[in-house]
Amino acid sequence: MKNLKNYLPIIVVTIVSVIIVAISSSIYDGGFLNDKMKKNVSYEKAIVKSVQSEKMQNDTKLDYIEVGTQDISLEIQSGEYKGQIYNVRNSVSRLYNMKVKSGSEVVVTVAKEDGQIKDISLYTHKKDTVMITLIVIFAILIVVIGKMKGLKSLVALIFTFINIIYLMVPLMFRGVSPILAAILVSLVITIVTLYLLNGNSKKTYGAIAGTMIGIITAGIIAYIAGNLSNLSGINMENTENILYVAENSALKVNGLMFAGILIASLGAIMDVAISIASSLSEIYEINSKLTAKDLFKSGMNIGKDMLGTMSNTLILAFAGGSLSLIILLSSANMNSLQLLNLDVLCTEVIQGISGSIGIVLTVPCTAYICAKLFKISLKK
Repeated sequence: MKNLKNYLPIIVVTIVSVIIVAISSSIYDGGFLNDKMKKNVSYEKAIVKSVQSEKMQNDTKLDYIEVGTQDISLEIQSGEYKGQIYNVRNSVSRLYNMKVKSGSEVVVTVAKEDGQIKDISLYTHKKDTVMITLIVIFAILIVVIGKMKGLKSLVALIFTFINIIYLMVPLMFRGVSPILAAILVSLVITIVTLYLLNGNSKKTYGAIAGTMIGIITAGIIAYIAGNLSNLSGINMENTENILYVAENSALKVNGLMFAGILIASLGAIMDVAISIASSLSEIYEINSKLTAKDLFKSGMNIGKDMLGTMSNTLILAFAGGSLSLIILLSSANMNSLQLLNLDVLCTEVIQGISGSIGIVLTVPCTAYICAKLFKISLKK
């Protein structure tokens, strides 16, 4: 019976995940690429059998980069041309720096015309095996080290991924406001994750409430700051591609930036909320005579110790994702007026700071809510 009680939440979340995946296509079914753009092109696995000849040299400016051409023989390992061998010329440049050797596993682009192969070119090195191996190692480690909590954490992580890919994205393609879709998904992820990991308890309710207040606050601040600085989200990275997607679907581009902030901040804010809620729960169990005011003060003291590291976590996550941008801006000879008014810089600052403000405000909100909840429990 005890084992069933432990596994029941996992079973329920798994069933809900399957349902979300199943209904995803009914929310939005269809890509944004026209059939004519993809019907004559396929991507297949291949292995390089031999490098017949190559003319490679170090780049004249960047001597650690090799450029040139390779004449290679490769065998297709998937699709209708599986087992067939073709000779291909591989052009290696600065931007397309894909040097191969005998035995290299690659992905190739097969272009067809009238049912016949027109051209074969190297697309990228085959990487899926490495990614799958890392995922399996991570899954094994989290379950072995975390035991039942680790298994629940893994299920919660998979549930989060499914919600973003199979619920939030289809809703956006269907025309739902990205901000509304992000709030909905954040709420679902928060409730399921915290309930799965901590069960039906006062601290779970307090952490859920604190998390949602922090997330919504971060979104509101980002929205206001974005409007005041005339940032619409059309200034984002990959804007041209996103606009093309919007032309062929009901996607609303102008809310994507703020939706991204909500999702990016969710993990850190949830961590702060549950840490404070769990700590106050332990304090309450040890000394239930503490007043709500005393519990609130304890929560604030705990939160103060977390603020620096958690805000750092969020800022460093945004900085790490924008490292190339930081390098480019650092190398440019810009005056302060030009630099501080760049769309791309302003966007990154708003993302990082609004998320950090959400973390800061999560502390008093969670501490206050938990203090009140625990005292209500005491009176009963």
